Amino acid sequence: MTYLELAPAISALRSRPEEFEFSNNALHHLRSRHSFHFVGDDDLLIHAACDCASLRASPQQTKAFHQAYRTWHAAYWRPLEINREFAAHFAPPPLWRRLAIWLLRRLLSWPEPTVTPSPVLRPAR
Repeated sequence: MTYLELAPAISALRSRPEEFEFSNNALHHLRSRHSFHFVGDDDLLIHAACDCASLRASPQQTKAFHQAYRTWHAAYWRPLEINREFAAHFAPPPLWRRLAIWLLRRLLSWPEPTVTPSPVLRPAR
């Protein structure tokens, strides 16, 4: 049986990790628009608009690719996710929230209306 050669994808994953991302339970290669779904340690589904997906990968290369993916995920993707999440905590709030905060502060800073005491009426003598 003829198998798809995964060595170029493994090499790219190791040498150019920024070309990949993980979403929707799949590893995506951004430039080629190929996606890789791990069914198990030795099975891989490849989705591509070209004929690349017509051949299956060998179980041995699938295991090597899965190991390269695990290394990529731990060393590259997970730290990137953590840093993005951390940065999001310090991003400015959305416009609607900034306007609501501004309006609330404005309302709270209005001075209280001053009540002038009414003159005391004294009985006439």
